[in-house]
Amino acid sequence: MSTVLIIGATSAIAHETSRKFASEGADLLLVARNGAKLQANADDLTARGAYGIRTFILDANDFARHSELLDAVRSAFPDGLNYALVAYGTLPDQAEVAADAAAAADAFTTNATSVIALLTHLAGLFEEQKHGAIAVISSVAGDRGRPSNYVYGAAKGAVSLFTQGLRARMAKHNVSVTTIKPGFVDTPMTAEVPKNPLFADPSDVGVRIHKAMKKGQDIVYVPAFWRGVMGVIRAIPERIFKRLDL
Repeated sequence: MSTVLIIGATSAIAHETSRKFASEGADLLLVARNGAKLQANADDLTARGAYGIRTFILDANDFARHSELLDAVRSAFPDGLNYALVAYGTLPDQAEVAADAAAAADAFTTNATSVIALLTHLAGLFEEQKHGAIAVISSVAGDRGRPSNYVYGAAKGAVSLFTQGLRARMAKHNVSVTTIKPGFVDTPMTAEVPKNPLFADPSDVGVRIHKAMKKGQDIVYVPAFWRGVMGVIRAIPERIFKRLDL
């Protein structure tokens, strides 16, 4: 039986991933800041076959409570944690964060600093037990800074770079670290974004994340075509790129 920690468990992508683990009879600890929605998701996962469900209410920006969460993880899974997924974030309005330094800092704290802090706690736990898999949802937006979302992209880029180094560190302890880079996904977070054929279904993304975690893969673009798309975007010379409306 797998033991699974999901941080940001009420997000659409995280919940779809949790459903895959639940269908295998996993024992899950779900973490999010909305208690009512967290309980509704827990009930759904129980109905789908989860061995056990525990919940922990946390605002990830409350750094003082991160160690409390780790204590809860150790208590819930005294024999060890197999899988951990960090899957929360916000999509800030670029015009707002470009004009408001405090808003920019808040967006970066939520999407990068708090994630890095939680990963640092988790790394210590996994390093001690010397097995397991960590996965983190970053974004293709972190592959290159674009004027349309460079604050969000900078945060996700920081997460991607951090997990790259963490992956090398944890490989020595038999722990995989998977960086998930979704493109557009049709979730509540992108509700205000005009939809196009590039948008993926969260259930498909959840299936791919579950597979990547089980295999201990390194970097996964979801859907896979985004690897090629971002390769092209990264290759555009800066003198040309800065003239483009991206």
